[in-house]
Amino acid sequence: MADETVSFKDEFVWGVGSSAYQIEGAVEKIGRTPGIWDRFSKEPGRIADGDTAQVAINDFQLFSKDMEYLKNLGVGAYRMSISWPRLIPGGQGLVNSEALDFYDKKIDLLLSQGIEPWLTLFHWDLPVEIFDQGGWLNRDTSKWFGDFVNQVSLRYSDRIKNWITLNEPQVFLGLGMVTGEHAPGVQFSRKHVLQSGHNVLLAHGEAVTCLRETAGKPSIGFSPGCWPTYPLENTEDCIKLAYREMFTIPDNSIWFLNNSWFSDAVVFGKYPMQGLDMFGSDYPEIQDGDMEKISQSIDFLGANIYHGSPVTTKLESKNEHTNSMYPRAPGHPRTSMDWTVDPQALYWGPKFLYERYKKPIFITENGMASNDWVHRNGRVVDSARIDFLARYLSELKLAVNDGIDIRGYFHWTLIDNFEWEKGYTKRFGLIYNNHRNQERIPKDSYYWYKDVIQTNGACLPGAQDMVPLR
Repeated sequence: MADETVSFKDEFVWGVGSSAYQIEGAVEKIGRTPGIWDRFSKEPGRIADGDTAQVAINDFQLFSKDMEYLKNLGVGAYRMSISWPRLIPGGQGLVNSEALDFYDKKIDLLLSQGIEPWLTLFHWDLPVEIFDQGGWLNRDTSKWFGDFVNQVSLRYSDRIKNWITLNEPQVFLGLGMVTGEHAPGVQFSRKHVLQSGHNVLLAHGEAVTCLRETAGKPSIGFSPGCWPTYPLENTEDCIKLAYREMFTIPDNSIWFLNNSWFSDAVVFGKYPMQGLDMFGSDYPEIQDGDMEKISQSIDFLGANIYHGSPVTTKLESKNEHTNSMYPRAPGHPRTSMDWTVDPQALYWGPKFLYERYKKPIFITENGMASNDWVHRNGRVVDSARIDFLARYLSELKLAVNDGIDIRGYFHWTLIDNFEWEKGYTKRFGLIYNNHRNQERIPKDSYYWYKDVIQTNGACLPGAQDMVPLR
């Protein structure tokens, strides 16, 4: 591996990420109509503690104040999304001029402080009216999404350079339509989920078409979830096994959480052959021209990476895909989301993605939920998050220095927010939010990340300077 003291490139993008539904609140203001998470949140038992995003962190009113935190942090980019049911109430038809003005002000404020807005076009807030017409199972939804993207592009493409079409299709389809633990909270057959996924990819294609036609010279990508596998032994055989495992679709109940089905379609214009064999008659119906639309050229691949899985060649079983995952030691570190802590995921994940897809990589989400609270001295001491980030970012720097084309990193997230079905029980922010009164308190990790940005990663420890996880 390369010299660990080398820093990131000067043009490396440091940012933080957010999504409209998790932060905005004001769900019934300036003409916004319900999205599927509004309906879902009203169903008893769906959200922890009965929480809703009615107020969220009140970004709708407080963003200009929170801008000071962004500016002081020193980020060069802010990932945000546009709410479909706010911009086009009901999902189709007339554009909401007040919503246009709201996002205008937000974008202009960011730019005035030298912070580039990165716009995510779909971050899970499907309008209820669209869902009631079949949602993603209805092929027309991709065209309605294209109409929405057209309005966004016409209004904002004079100021927005970087676009992300979709966020984590595996998650909003799998947890929303297979397990039902996310909105819309249904349990579809695998055939219907796969058809919905195909229509989601058509929506991606519609968005790319629209942006190429209306947005000048946009930089376009999409951000699937990524669950890396990484080798426990630094041998050629183990590295090859880890690569193969990472792009194999699991033949189990979480088949939807895979790294190849969506990305292969977008980059190669075809679904992986393994999926064709596995899914059989559940394979989606594909019309002429679909794959060409889906696989229009993108400029980068986003990757949302939180944890991974180790693999080894030393297990006795010969069933590589199901049994090569290394059994973890009792008490392996976990975040408060019960996700394992795997810093190596931020080296091997981007490495394997780049080797397969040959697209520049941006880490569009990474971070950890921690049990943060305000200490007796008034500080929020989140040393676990600092350790987590130091370990992960040091691995990312190794990947950059080893020649992997990784161009940016977005921490999830700036301020503790509405964490989907977990409500307000999970805190991912660099800033603590008192959800009773919207008081903001920067955590220790906020100042630590500020130092990382100011030094362009030069302050990160090398792997030899850290005690191994155990």
